[in-house]
Amino acid sequence: MSSIGYSLVKLVLRLKGEKKSWSQDPIDYHKKRKQDVHTPNTKLLLGCAFEIKEVYNSKVTSIVPKNTNTDFLLLYCHGGAFVYGPTQENWIAIAKIAKQARSHAWMVDYPKAPENTIKTITESIYQVYLEAIKIYNPSKIILIGDSVGGNLIMTLTQRLLKEEYKLPNRLIAITPMIDASLTNPKIEKIDLIDPILSIKGVKSAKKMCAGQLSLKDQMISPIYGDFDDFPAIHLFTATNDICTPDQEVLIDKIKKAHGEIEVIKGIGMLHIWPILPILSEAKIAIKKIVSIINLAIDDK
Repeated sequence: MSSIGYSLVKLVLRLKGEKKSWSQDPIDYHKKRKQDVHTPNTKLLLGCAFEIKEVYNSKVTSIVPKNTNTDFLLLYCHGGAFVYGPTQENWIAIAKIAKQARSHAWMVDYPKAPENTIKTITESIYQVYLEAIKIYNPSKIILIGDSVGGNLIMTLTQRLLKEEYKLPNRLIAITPMIDASLTNPKIEKIDLIDPILSIKGVKSAKKMCAGQLSLKDQMISPIYGDFDDFPAIHLFTATNDICTPDQEVLIDKIKKAHGEIEVIKGIGMLHIWPILPILSEAKIAIKKIVSIINLAIDDK
């Protein structure tokens, strides 16, 4: 049974017209950007110190909690359909995770569509990773991403494998959007119960980002890429999320490639539930993420 917080979140989403906004084609990305926070403050980061630098068109905020005792880095790519973000929820989530895991974190505020295409975005994420491995051992870097951020950490890993760079320790993917084409026949049924996303608006945003590429190109849809030799993946899913059918395909692909994947199912949950406010389920999910990071630290 879902929490009272979940009922409140669904009510707020309904009052805000969130589902309606994701049912438009073209999506109103200017309106979505009104919730962007590109420069945080220490209050938003729960007291953590921070520094901001530019890395190849990305604004990278280095978050340093008090009493960090590890040389691990949490490299976080936020969601926002490639057209907006990061939002307040993204900043608070990564600050909570970094504080509780006592790890350094980088928030990657990458270039957005439609001003930029997926080629520019993925190149920027790649360059941020190359910058990170100048400072941190790749085996001590954990990639975290929600929604299209989960997409970006997967396309990054596929490129690193292709170019034979050292891989990150593991990936934590929070309800990732991994197939921009949205052609999985199971999606239409879930669209009826998803309280946030809808096929029409999400596909509109992906078209803005794809440029001349097909929506089934691996660069924007990692599900069509190779998952051999991937690091361990910890995948958060949600039953009331149009992204879930493609995540089920991902799970099968990882298993066929004999990879390691842990699936944390959000029964009755909605898109990006682990980083939403009020939810008691989100608090549990954040604790789970921290435990994954702590196990990785202890293994090293």
